[in-house]
Amino acid sequence: MSWTREQRNVTIAAYLGWTLDAFDFFLMVFVLKDIAQEFNTDIPSVAVAIMLTLMMRPLGALIFGWLADKYGRRPTLMVNIACFSLLELLSGLSPNLMTLLVLRALFGIAMGGEWGVGGALTMETVPPKSRGIVSGLLQAGYPSGYLLASVVFGVFYQYIGWRGMFFVGVLPALLVLYIRAHVPESPAFQTLEKKVRPGLVATLRKNVGLSIYAIILMTAFNFFSHGSQDLYPTFLRVQHKFDAHTVSWITITLNIGAICGGLFFGWASEKIGRKRAIFISALIALPVLPLWAFSTTPILLALGAFLMQISVQGAWGVIPVHLNEISPDEIRATFPGLVYQLGNLIASVNGPLQAKIAEVHNNDYALVMAVVIGIVVIVICGLIPFSRERRGIDMTQSAREIVGAGSTGGAAGGQRV
Repeated sequence: MSWTREQRNVTIAAYLGWTLDAFDFFLMVFVLKDIAQEFNTDIPSVAVAIMLTLMMRPLGALIFGWLADKYGRRPTLMVNIACFSLLELLSGLSPNLMTLLVLRALFGIAMGGEWGVGGALTMETVPPKSRGIVSGLLQAGYPSGYLLASVVFGVFYQYIGWRGMFFVGVLPALLVLYIRAHVPESPAFQTLEKKVRPGLVATLRKNVGLSIYAIILMTAFNFFSHGSQDLYPTFLRVQHKFDAHTVSWITITLNIGAICGGLFFGWASEKIGRKRAIFISALIALPVLPLWAFSTTPILLALGAFLMQISVQGAWGVIPVHLNEISPDEIRATFPGLVYQLGNLIASVNGPLQAKIAEVHNNDYALVMAVVIGIVVIVICGLIPFSRERRGIDMTQSAREIVGAGSTGGAAGGQRV
């Protein structure tokens, strides 16, 4: 199926938006130890910054999602990217831990908006048959950002220090210029624009069951990703005492696995269905656990990390398209991002919790991470069969039906899954 130039530009912009958002987030995970030393505190105290970022992301999903549903995906995405780039720069100027924590909380608001807005813009624009692979590509932006952060840490950290890492994080602001010049508004939003339609609260009220289910599912998914990624560099540096170069190439390897997993299972979901692709990819994590957590050499740890992230991001690669397809049409820019980030809110305790338990057990990060991942895999595999399969729905036609129902005084929207 041929693509238009506009469809390609939208996909590129959304992929780069999530990549650079994740890049700015993951720069933090490499320098927890250094920040703790400069501010005369411990790693768990600094890891609270990660928790605050995750906790504030639902607020960002709500604010920016509402703006995107009301004023358009394209202008909201530009404002969002500018905000998280500025806050990243300011983080590098923090004079003390409290200031840094406040800035990372504000960064969480900005970060929370990008995924839902960019996902809605893309899924409403690309051809339906391409959504699976595009979903994998969009979600691959997350490990792509982690990969970029790994490279920056390995190459530049020794010269620029932890503050310089944050200064590099202002570069995503340049993406705003690309979006302004090359990215159009989504056809589905243009169909709904200026039409009378139910508000956010009314639509959520009609979809209470779907919303609760999606939040629980996303909580498990966020424990899956953050439980296997956020403290992995600290695990390598503290428990194994590897140097920055070794930590960098291991995390580069795991992110290559994550990108491969997201692309493959996103593509596979077009063939075997969204739910089945998620189930299979998540299940791969269980036999990989011992190699990933309990190996002792850099090569075996890198292999385990590579395979683990094929599983983690393979399952995640289907999530953008799956949540957009089951979302109520009226709030597609809000719903996927909001349930995703509310799951993040619940799972935000992961970083400090894992760090604290590990320190109590003589810095045994391996055992803590293995227990978390083992539990969440079972939970995800138990939950996903209860979701709905809406592979390939026509989102623009769905939006027209909303408009038509609204113009005849119908119930416009409601539960469509």
